[in-house]
Amino acid sequence: MKKIGFIGVGIMGKSMVRNLMKAGFELHIYARDKAKTEDLTAEGAVFHDTIKSCVAGCEAVITIVGFPKDVEEVYFDAENILDSADEGAYLIDMTTTSPQIAEKIYTEGKKKGYHVIDAPVTGGDRGAKEGTLSILAGGDREDYEVCLPLFEAMGTNINYQGKAGCGQNCKLANQIMIAGALSGVCEALAYAKAKELNLETVLKSVSTGAAGSRQLEAFGPKILADDYAPGFFMKHFIKDMKLALIEANMSELDLGMLSQVLANCEELEAEGYGELGTQALMKYYE
Repeated sequence: MKKIGFIGVGIMGKSMVRNLMKAGFELHIYARDKAKTEDLTAEGAVFHDTIKSCVAGCEAVITIVGFPKDVEEVYFDAENILDSADEGAYLIDMTTTSPQIAEKIYTEGKKKGYHVIDAPVTGGDRGAKEGTLSILAGGDREDYEVCLPLFEAMGTNINYQGKAGCGQNCKLANQIMIAGALSGVCEALAYAKAKELNLETVLKSVSTGAAGSRQLEAFGPKILADDYAPGFFMKHFIKDMKLALIEANMSELDLGMLSQVLANCEELEAEGYGELGTQALMKYYE
């Protein structure tokens, strides 16, 4: 496997393209805004004006776009991947999307002779840059094993979750955990501030104990510095939590914490904070 089509070169995708090129793969990329890809083309990626031309001749096609509607668009709309990729190609959606959409792509893709994998990632912009993403794969195990060299170029914690859609369900479980951990960080800092504690001392004191977490490590210092630049957009976190809540409801699960964090984030989005990073949840408590 050498020639790879890559659709979606945002905060995460751009670094993933770079790591694939570093591993020796030939990258063909498509994005709606060509100007945002000029750095990648200068480094050797080949830009295409259409999805159809991007995926032609590629042995694998990777997608990581914003929302479920974007996934459906690139796979099912005019000049889509399922009508344009070479027969036998490996189609890997790394967007966090609906498990039902993952299953739909798998079913329709199999009919047309494709190998389909849902492989959402976690690890944020830092993991994408450093090539240390966690990759959560669903689909046929033999297809997953063929694609391991691709995954190993982008991540270090790579696991097969089960049939089509299982990768997405694992990612949604991940987002539920993040919702709880991040809200815990924000509430604790709000409490410490109300009690007039030195917040830097608080972070130093609790970070190595039982309250320590990746969310605290990544976002505690940023919150204290009023740094709300996005490593992962609030609007995308809202999308993920909505997907998780839909799935939970389908399984008759009452996830109260998830519902509350989602409501808090939606309130912030309505106030114009959707383009900030997830650490902007702190603004709910201010």
